[in-house]
Amino acid sequence: MEDNTVFIGKKPSMNYVLAVVTQFNTGTNKVFIKARGRAISKAVDVAEIVRNRFIQASQIGHIKIGTENVEDEEREEGINVSWIEITLIKAPPGPAP
Repeated sequence: MEDNTVFIGKKPSMNYVLAVVTQFNTGTNKVFIKARGRAISKAVDVAEIVRNRFIQASQIGHIKIGTENVEDEEREEGINVSWIEITLIKAPPGPAP
């Protein structure tokens, strides 16, 4: 697992925003935000909050989406769960005006 990855779960969005901002403040230029299932909308919220409120110099790098099959005790064929990976990139500081 990479250190610059934030997995989105059931905690409030601001917990994950703080995790992403902390990653950027420690010198990382690229942070991956990953979520599955119902947490996907929270992952999008986290990326937008970071971009619009905290680190305006960041931008969306890539967005990957997909579906994976997760084993389920009740269903022989398993359950399909969607996932998303949002890459936020912090732009390097430009020359002073």
